[in-house]
Amino acid sequence: MKQVNPIPYGRQHITDDDILAVNDVLRSPFLTQGPNIAAFEAAFAAYIGATYAVAIANGTAALHLCTMALGVQPGTKVITTPITFSASANCVRYCGGEVYFADIDPETALLDPKAVRALLEAHPKGTFSGIIPVDFAGYPVDLPAFRQLADEFGLWLIEDACHAPGGSLTTADGKTYRCGDGSLADLAIFSFHPVKHIASGEGGMITTNDENLYKHLLRLRTHGITNKPDEWTELQPGEPERGGWYMQMQELGYNYRLTDMQAALGLSQLSRADQMLARRRQIAARYDEAFAGTAVKTIVPAASAGHAYHLYVIQVEDRKGLYDFLRTKQIFAQVHYIPVHTMPYYRQFGWNWGDFPHAEQYYARCLSLPMYPTLTDKEQQYVIDTVITMIK
Repeated sequence: MKQVNPIPYGRQHITDDDILAVNDVLRSPFLTQGPNIAAFEAAFAAYIGATYAVAIANGTAALHLCTMALGVQPGTKVITTPITFSASANCVRYCGGEVYFADIDPETALLDPKAVRALLEAHPKGTFSGIIPVDFAGYPVDLPAFRQLADEFGLWLIEDACHAPGGSLTTADGKTYRCGDGSLADLAIFSFHPVKHIASGEGGMITTNDENLYKHLLRLRTHGITNKPDEWTELQPGEPERGGWYMQMQELGYNYRLTDMQAALGLSQLSRADQMLARRRQIAARYDEAFAGTAVKTIVPAASAGHAYHLYVIQVEDRKGLYDFLRTKQIFAQVHYIPVHTMPYYRQFGWNWGDFPHAEQYYARCLSLPMYPTLTDKEQQYVIDTVITMIK
């Protein structure tokens, strides 16, 4: 079968309704902070199951504000996974904190709670301040286990749920936690990059059930400024009476706001999030069936995991050979991720190849195949046939 059009690993899906939603904003008085921001935040919080949501410029900015709100500063030590996009670690460095890595579970590619416990127990209690687990590829991380560790060692949790809106985890006692619902992590973050479940060009969201953190985040995303009189400090001697113009910068924040245009697009996309998630799961099931019994290793989620399938990752012996071969066939697979601890920037802090064998072995073999809701059955079959041709 000949494939003419390129097949990327991920792709946004923009509908006429999406375009109309953005057009409506362009014809309105608001382009930056308008009514769609609050509407998107409320709808997203309801979808995820959290009490509060704060719309942010992008997922990286969301991580940065989370570390700020939780008090990361020079000397603060935080643990995360080496198999993630670098922003999961960089956000700690933005605040001057120190990043520590722990190895992954080779069966899931997720941060391993046992490895984190070993790291915590190897240091005096109080050494570490927090953990940033990642719902990698859409597979929900074992957040109950990390919550137990956090409570035991006095830590906070940021759930990096960029890959997992709509994902969930059901525990042995039958309780279901939705990724980012705020019931276990102090804060959770999401991304609306074009290849994610919900696309707004750029954009992100922070969810939480903590009212104080929520209010703090609202200030931090807008230069640390508040225009709410009940939050202002008292008048200073000689200060003139304040009026409707008055605002107060209470701390150093950033311009990390989402625009109303992006919020309108995100809100439109959110309206069909369940439909798009169902299609991702259908595509994953077809891949699972096709590769069963072959030399292609797949990550099969536990029955308790509601996988959100941002990515569909396989592992093969000749990863580079397959990667190059697929490109000759117009299939543009991708690698997620190069272990963060091996990047030159992090090697300056003493991390090296060989530190985390499971993460490094996973990286040597992993490849993300096309996974997006508009991938057709014909295109997917072409991908499957091409992969199997190469590995035979």
